[in-house]
Formats: sequence, C-alpha cells, structure tokens
Amino acid sequence: MTAYWISCYREITDEAKVAAYAELAGPALRGAGGTFIARGMPAHVYEAGVEERTVVIAFDSVEAAVAAHDAPAYQEALAALDGGAVRDMRIVPAAE
Repeated sequence: MTAYWISCYREITDEAKVAAYAELAGPALRGAGGTFIARGMPAHVYEAGVEERTVVIAFDSVEAAVAAHDAPAYQEALAALDGGAVRDMRIVPAAE
C-alpha cells in the first residue's frame, strides 16, 4: 500500500544547511523509490493552517519509506541539515 512521507518545515534557521540537505536528500529519496508529489509553500491555508514549506513524497509502502529514511544516503543528508531547520516529519499510509 502506498505511503506518504510528509515533512513540514516549522522554522528554517540556516538556509545554507537546508540547501546542502536538499542536494543530498532529493537523490537519496528518489534512489530509494520515492516520488516527489508536492514541495514548497502553500498556495492557501485554512482553519489552523500555517504558512510553512511542506514536502510530500510517495513510496510503495510504509516499509519502503522507513527504509529510505534509515538508509545511509539519507542519513548523510540529515547530517548535512545539522539543525538548519525545525521540521515535523511523518510517514502516513494511504487511505484504503
């Protein structure tokens, strides 16, 4: 079952670190089978919506998304981020 990796950037404290992370994370996650669905600032927010950068990546399964997160290539990207952003990241299975 498809799963979605959802990252919300609550605060960016170092743009250079975020750029270094993105340079490594994109290829690592695509290489692990991820497909970027959405990436950027919201066009509109509603209810308790927050204006924050959001990234949504589809994977074939929850297990594939977790494996991508735990893989050495993505861990290298996280090391490059090194506190450059405060993020809320989750993996959510698709609705049946």
